[in-house]
Amino acid sequence: MVGSYVTFDSFRFVDKNKTSEFGINATGATADTGQTQKPEQEDKYGTYTNRPKQETWSGALVDDSAFHKDKDEIARDLKRNIRVLCMIMTSSKALDTKATNVKNTWAKRCNVVVYISSTTNTTFPTVGFDIPEGREHLTAKTMTAFRYIFEKHFNEADWFIKIDDDSFVILENLRYFLSSHSPNDAVYFGHSFKSIVKQGFYCAGGGHVLSKEALRRLAMNGVTYSSCQYGAEVDVELGKCMEYLGVETADSTDRLGRSRFHCFDLEKQLSGEYPGWYYQYDVNGAKQGMESISDYAISFHVVPPLKINMYKFEFYVYHLRPYGIDSGHQSLNVPHTHL
Repeated sequence: MVGSYVTFDSFRFVDKNKTSEFGINATGATADTGQTQKPEQEDKYGTYTNRPKQETWSGALVDDSAFHKDKDEIARDLKRNIRVLCMIMTSSKALDTKATNVKNTWAKRCNVVVYISSTTNTTFPTVGFDIPEGREHLTAKTMTAFRYIFEKHFNEADWFIKIDDDSFVILENLRYFLSSHSPNDAVYFGHSFKSIVKQGFYCAGGGHVLSKEALRRLAMNGVTYSSCQYGAEVDVELGKCMEYLGVETADSTDRLGRSRFHCFDLEKQLSGEYPGWYYQYDVNGAKQGMESISDYAISFHVVPPLKINMYKFEFYVYHLRPYGIDSGHQSLNVPHTHL
């Protein structure tokens, strides 16, 4: 309707002839951001309010259980039989922004969730280690976290994904992909890079998925090798560590050769505006466009916290529907192949 404007945290309806304002958030409470509102502006359609940017959003998608009645028996069956623990790397300063966005969206579909930080927060909660923040300490933080997961949660899951707090993961697609593999095999998955490590390694941003056997070897035998201990480039060091432990890399593209794990956000993946190093390392030739992304994509990296981008992903994946189209199911898995 001409003359109406909607925002995500609250809404304001304005008509040229009649004005009615509602400050209602998803819980039905009156919205109060505690921020100074910019003056109202007017254009040819009427009056609207400039609202400040927010790094988190307490919108209706936080609890979306009543939105759809999809036929999800297959997804629920996969969740029961393919248990995934999500180890989410965050920091104390990101708990109210990026980590909260993850917690409110895709993380609720993990079988088990553990947030790793430099300090323990019993309210959020996070598990903290006495390791300083900073890129040069990422490998130590990651390896310590894997050992903690092994000691505390090993029997609660079959697969273990390490992922950053600025990534979006589609758990249903991850479980479908893993359904063709055994957690008893010494293998791990991600977006494949070549060079540096003989068997290749994976881009950190797209996530690392370790089998049960891979995690066991890392936790029990990794203490004897330096790359399993420290280093600035966690993706390279983890790759060296896994190769040393006899944990294999494997192809994760779908039957049509399209990628499932992604180092970048969807916009960059579609446009192909990659940094120069990506062309040097990417095993698949730095493909771009919709034809390069699997219909059953698993992860996208660098989903900015501003402008509720994490919630946009949530909406597009789980709520937007083209009327009259039933997409059904495709068989896109391929047999286990080594890189």
